[in-house]
Amino acid sequence: MFPMPVEKWKPLPRRAYKLSLPVALLIWLLPMIAVLVTSVRSSEELSEGNYWGWPKHFALVDNYREALTTSPMLHYFWNSVQITLPAVAGAIALAAMAGFALAIYRFPGNSTLFATFVAGNFVPIQVLMIPVRDLSLKLGLYNSVGGLILFHLSFQTGFCALFLRNFIKQLPFELVEAARIEGANEWSVFFRIVLPLIRPALAALAILVFTFVWNDYFWALCLTQGDDAAPITVGVAALKGQWTTAWNLVSAGSILAALPSVAMFFAMQKHFVAGLTFGATKG
Repeated sequence: MFPMPVEKWKPLPRRAYKLSLPVALLIWLLPMIAVLVTSVRSSEELSEGNYWGWPKHFALVDNYREALTTSPMLHYFWNSVQITLPAVAGAIALAAMAGFALAIYRFPGNSTLFATFVAGNFVPIQVLMIPVRDLSLKLGLYNSVGGLILFHLSFQTGFCALFLRNFIKQLPFELVEAARIEGANEWSVFFRIVLPLIRPALAALAILVFTFVWNDYFWALCLTQGDDAAPITVGVAALKGQWTTAWNLVSAGSILAALPSVAMFFAMQKHFVAGLTFGATKG
């Protein structure tokens, strides 16, 4: 029923698996390695056509300094921080309350509401591009940090509620009943019983949503114009010139844009793994 552990495979398939795994990993990492190497390559080498060879001269400091100074990269970075942090905090807070209500309370329409959260995650985002843009224009939220925060908050809450509802549903309901018998109100049950128990799930969800919002390019391009509210993903595209493109600067900007999400993942890796395996075993 379940996949057999690799140690129990026959010698030939096990050897083939161990040989193919490093090759597959190298193929998967090749684009990222290429971007990293290009980010330290000098412009002269790119002009000569040295795209894939090992750099003859490393221009690490020059490329990254130019990427930060030729465009308002720090301004884009600050916009991303202003957009991502409130959106992540707000989505998780709303989703935790929604997930608590869907998992604990039995009321008419519970299943329908939960099905709506599930169905919303299957809607292609491209279908919503024109309605969302028109709505942001009518509400005066177009090309504003607040508009992007509200948009991400709305779209991420559905996924987060689905995620947390399933985790809360796995908690023993006897804990909630015992707290109610002791006189705890619903807010006390939520804050003192449920939230501490799903802390690993909250940490894992925070990493996922942070990555989704920080790396968003499609909606940032649709809902912004100019540099006022553009996040860093749009700022990297601004490094492209009108006639020629300095790919070493674009690569350096891409590395700078990816650093926060990568750093957050490694900083909270233990919580992320614990959150994904939360509730996988009983006892």
